[in-house]
Amino acid sequence: MPEILRTPDSRFKNLPGFDYAPHYIEIAGLRVHYVDEGMSNNPPILLMHGEPSWSFLYRKMISILSEANFRVIVPDLIGFGRSDKLPKREDYSYQHQVDIFTEFVKKINLSGITLFCQDWGGLIGLRVVANEPDRFARIIASNTGLPDAADAQAEVMLKMITDTIKSFGKVPTLEGILDSNEEFPRPFMRWVAYSRTSPEFHIGDIIQRGTTTELTDDILTAYEAPFPDDSYKAGARILPSLVPTQLKENHKAWEEVFSKWEKPFMTAFSDSDPITRGGEKVFQTRIPGAKNQSHVTIKNAGHFLQEDKGEEIAGVMIDFINRTGN
Repeated sequence: MPEILRTPDSRFKNLPGFDYAPHYIEIAGLRVHYVDEGMSNNPPILLMHGEPSWSFLYRKMISILSEANFRVIVPDLIGFGRSDKLPKREDYSYQHQVDIFTEFVKKINLSGITLFCQDWGGLIGLRVVANEPDRFARIIASNTGLPDAADAQAEVMLKMITDTIKSFGKVPTLEGILDSNEEFPRPFMRWVAYSRTSPEFHIGDIIQRGTTTELTDDILTAYEAPFPDDSYKAGARILPSLVPTQLKENHKAWEEVFSKWEKPFMTAFSDSDPITRGGEKVFQTRIPGAKNQSHVTIKNAGHFLQEDKGEEIAGVMIDFINRTGN
């Protein structure tokens, strides 16, 4: 078992708008934190965050959804938030996160789930759906993707992506990445290079660059709270590089589950995110359950659209659930 780092509880005191009681569950020797608000017998909503944020990202949405008579569950990925962290980059893998959160929905025995997933919340959450499709009633994908390729093609694509990332070399600043007007994949490649090589990796700055809203100091501090020093940031540093490592496994998920997914599937991408721009079209064209849905574009919002337009997104979710049944 690798060494485990656990952020002191004192780092999470008096966070703005985030006074939700912490809940913990142990999976594979690691402590997973999650918010669990609303009555336990209410229909569950699972909110999955991405990189390098944590459940704090959903603070504007949790109360709105729970007050609308839903049970709202917001876990922290391994390496993020109040969940355990591993100090070495090689301790992390895409598959490990999928395994952890597949077990998570099983151990807390969720069914009839509405999944909202953004960034890595989609890369992981959609694979959890593929593993446990009967537990999920509907899906909302937001600023995320599930890149796939089969067999030898996957090996070629992984090498091509890896070589392209290396070609960018050291990226010293965030400028020109999250603020880029270029189309995917170049901003993503720069982001991967930055996350691997930048001597400093300020979580608050990254979140600020990925929003259209000017964040206050206390909010920026809250995003930094899980990371007392750089030794806690191995997961945040390495996850971007892991995106292309499960192309074959993702292809299997598409072939066996999502190409046949008839349950409601909606996209809610933002209008100001260079990292995932255009990604909603993949879901809309490949997933049967996405046909004839009222897909939305969240305007004046960046990559972390929950920060910019959390209240609006919560309303979109409630309308979608009510429209598609319980």
